[in-house]
Amino acid sequence: MKEFINTFKTKFLRECRKITDFFPIAVLQMMMVVLGGSLISSILLKIPAIIELLSSVVYSESMLEFLNNYLVFIGIWIVTLLVVTLAPANRPMLKGFHFRFKGFLVGLLLGFGANGFAILMSWLAGDIKLSFSGFDFVVLAVFAISVFIQSGAEEITGRFYLYQKLRRRYRSPLVAILVNSLVFSLMHRSNPGFTFMAGRQIFRVGLVFSLMVYYYDNLWGAMAFHAAWNYTQNIIFGLPNSGIVSEYSIFALEAASARNGLFYNVSFGVEGSIGATLMLFTIAAVIIFLNRNKSERNDVWAEAEEKAIQKTQLTQQNSTDR
Repeated sequence: MKEFINTFKTKFLRECRKITDFFPIAVLQMMMVVLGGSLISSILLKIPAIIELLSSVVYSESMLEFLNNYLVFIGIWIVTLLVVTLAPANRPMLKGFHFRFKGFLVGLLLGFGANGFAILMSWLAGDIKLSFSGFDFVVLAVFAISVFIQSGAEEITGRFYLYQKLRRRYRSPLVAILVNSLVFSLMHRSNPGFTFMAGRQIFRVGLVFSLMVYYYDNLWGAMAFHAAWNYTQNIIFGLPNSGIVSEYSIFALEAASARNGLFYNVSFGVEGSIGATLMLFTIAAVIIFLNRNKSERNDVWAEAEEKAIQKTQLTQQNSTDR
């Protein structure tokens, strides 16, 4: 039995693993980071000077409340980066946090393009009707920053913190890719209009983002894709973002005329549609095909793994010498 356990550990677990990287514990830690960040955000957003500043930009209390739904994620950035930076064992994660402009730009184009294509198909099919409602550059800029804060927070908790903890423990990257994508999907279950189809689509979104991190070491590209996707459907076209409709958008949806179609779901928007699910599945398949002969672009734990193996071998050698 002991030999079986040792064989299992050798084949499936990395020497540099931590007990806190065991996936149920890792997921729990991620949730604690999210809760801690939300608490900090709730404090920051109650500061009078910040309330006054934000109120001077938006048009109404309801729009301010909607804006805060995005800004409340800023504390998650703070807590996640503190947890990674202050814990020496987590600092190698920072190797996967570097910014690449080209990768960021590709993420933006993919996000705008993919969501825009789905909306275009819905409009051409007559499933949605849109009308121009207005344009305010300052408000659009504020929402662009806010949406990126929200989308980026979901990425640094899922595709950065949780992903890297799972990569530190398990040899197979599939564990990190699939588990964080599943957690990402389940975290949206409380959103209005959530369906099984929407859950599968969000899982595939997480899969695409995870593949961007695995094959291209492009965390910021995943953030950009995520933010551009949300911004396009919610702020530009006024469609539900994970079931939630924006208080401000360039175009407005004529909700009474909307109907379910290949690329649109009345309750959950583009994200709940069969077409969007197939589109994201195709993107994931293309990424896998293009990189079929390639391995992980940046294994941030390779050095730690090598040192842990050397330490284990030295310990075994010393034990034998005695």
